[in-house]
Amino acid sequence: MSLSHRKVKKVLVIRDAQGNPLANRQVTVSQKSHSFLFGCGAFEFMNHIKNANDETADITSKWLKIFNYGTLPFYWGRYEPEEGKTDEANLMKTAKYLSDRGVRVKGHPLCWHTVCADWLMKYDNKTILQKQLDRIHREVTNFKGVIDMWDVINEVVIMPVFDKYDNAVTRICNDRGRIALVKDVFAAAHESNPDATLLINDFNLSEAYRILIDGLLNAGVPIGAIGIQTHQHQGYMGREKVLDIVKRYKVFGLPLHFTENTLISGEIMPSHIIDLNDWQVDEWPTTPEGEERQCREIEEMYRILFEDPFVEAITTWDFRDGAWLKAPAGFLRLDNSEKPSYKMLERLVNEEWNTKVTAQTDDAGCIMIEGFKGEYSVSTDGAEGAVSLTDDSEAVVMLA
Repeated sequence: MSLSHRKVKKVLVIRDAQGNPLANRQVTVSQKSHSFLFGCGAFEFMNHIKNANDETADITSKWLKIFNYGTLPFYWGRYEPEEGKTDEANLMKTAKYLSDRGVRVKGHPLCWHTVCADWLMKYDNKTILQKQLDRIHREVTNFKGVIDMWDVINEVVIMPVFDKYDNAVTRICNDRGRIALVKDVFAAAHESNPDATLLINDFNLSEAYRILIDGLLNAGVPIGAIGIQTHQHQGYMGREKVLDIVKRYKVFGLPLHFTENTLISGEIMPSHIIDLNDWQVDEWPTTPEGEERQCREIEEMYRILFEDPFVEAITTWDFRDGAWLKAPAGFLRLDNSEKPSYKMLERLVNEEWNTKVTAQTDDAGCIMIEGFKGEYSVSTDGAEGAVSLTDDSEAVVMLA
């Protein structure tokens, strides 16, 4: 693989606290975090914040060994089950806990027809729309600086024709039309935090999604990244399809975020199931054979996506088995033991795609470093400093 786009080559000028060059010194440069967003659903942290114990500490510790990007739930029907009574306090504590540990946090989602607030149904469409926009202003404003990335609207392709049950968001989508509604909700989010990264997100990766995105961009919607879901409960899509998805969506010139990815380590869901939510089982066990298959498939998919310069983030949806649909889609088993996929990804992120070098400075205190983009520590003789490797420009590092 060519990974030159993931790296920078940079001159570091190493100086002491007084600004004097540290000449002819052995200096160690160690990567502490990646610019690339290695993500996972961070729902387990909600439980840890509410009820910390040895089990939750073990789960979250293992999560933090790999991931620097977490998705937290803002499903309106759960976030605000009664009008005016929100779960903001718990979400804020969780988001700050992650942020304090160097994790970038995304809120998911601000507008969606599923898990919608039932109390909205008593209002007319004009009022529903206003409450939806007010909700977006509230969340994006209140979490600004802690959460600056949002799935603004989720699954718009199916939204106006969703017929499983009546809901307020499908009503206003039918009333306004897809493009008008998306324009409304993005405008509210952008107004509340102009610096936020705002995503559209969908599982429908057909031409309908591409046409929708094209129409939205032509309408001036400030999409910051394109969200791509790949819940592969019915089997891995394969190398050629992954490559095709990337090819079709990078034509817009926007960053691609693979936002919700699942690969199964047990029996594959039958192919005749149309809506994955219709597959309801009492248990769904992982198997040794399935775990080896899952490991191979996740590694192949990650390598393909990490190689493409348009891909900015990959998020596996379930960290632990038994989450959505009880699927064995996690990196941890139900007993919290690590699957082969966990160990494989830990090796990729922390070893193969990680930089740690020792070099000797010249007479001017300079070294040349090539490494994966991210944040680094620089140390020598007990003194330490920090530097960002995100571009090729020379950087001065003060050690203290």
